[in-house]
Amino acid sequence: MKDDRLYLTHVGDCIHHILEYTVDGKDVFIADRKTQDAVLRNLHTLSESMQRISEDLKIRYPAVQWREIAAFRNVIVHDYLGIDLDQIWDIIETCPS
Repeated sequence: MKDDRLYLTHVGDCIHHILEYTVDGKDVFIADRKTQDAVLRNLHTLSESMQRISEDLKIRYPAVQWREIAAFRNVIVHDYLGIDLDQIWDIIETCPS
């Protein structure tokens, strides 16, 4: 098992990249396939890292929606044709800066 700090660092890096890629706003995000791909890849990495965090840490932070994040990873990986960019933008807007 790797240290939770490594995974939390990956999560933080992904959030930073997502916010950097989307700084120009929703219209640019919706119009630019490369930005969409970059954001989706970082959301995938973020959710994958969140799944690998220890159960001890997850128990200490019950407010985090651990299961929903794991389920979201499966949507990105397996249901990529059904991704709603407006919903992805809603997720982006909730990222802590």
